[in-house]
Amino acid sequence: MPGLTISLLEHKSLKMDFNIEHTWDGLPVKHQPVCVRLNPGDGGVVMEVRAPFFNDPPAPPGEPGKPFHELWDYEVVEAFFLNDVTEQYLEVELCPHGQHLVLLLSGRRHVWKQELALSFQVSRGDTTWEGRAYLPWNYFPPNVTKFNAFAIHGFKDKRNYEALYPVPQCELQQGQKPDFHRLEYFKPFSFNTLLGEEWKQPGSDLWLIEKSDA
Repeated sequence: MPGLTISLLEHKSLKMDFNIEHTWDGLPVKHQPVCVRLNPGDGGVVMEVRAPFFNDPPAPPGEPGKPFHELWDYEVVEAFFLNDVTEQYLEVELCPHGQHLVLLLSGRRHVWKQELALSFQVSRGDTTWEGRAYLPWNYFPPNVTKFNAFAIHGFKDKRNYEALYPVPQCELQQGQKPDFHRLEYFKPFSFNTLLGEEWKQPGSDLWLIEKSDA
């Protein structure tokens, strides 16, 4: 699958690397691609980011290490984990300045829980940054089947929107704008690739609450 690399780490566990090589509408990016890596973690998944650091726009006015509302208006890397039958999905946003945003959605764009706590560390240089976040299984909707990842930087008319799985150019409409919630363009994904064929996704108390409230 384009943009995906699966390999074995030194300690014999698998990792999945996703390289964001295109803009949201399918054009090649003009810089080193953002890489999102997924590793097995203790009771969850470790999401790592390696990306260029643009510092554009400047840092959000929020405390590093804490959730920040509307982080998508800043420089950010995002990952979406979707159950394409129920349209339940987890959205994780990571910022090079240390802020983060975790949202749980049920139905396209319908956020029912947000600003969840997240263990997230950042190291930043002049031109690159790396982030590492721990995502507990409790945050994931049952039976994740599809995935996409995105990166955003720039300001106003120079805003750049990049996608792991972009909108096919043959399907673009005149005047169309970037929309990361076009779930139909997400691609098949299975945690079994990372954790083995016999592995079963743990249940989630959070998503049971959402179901009972529905």
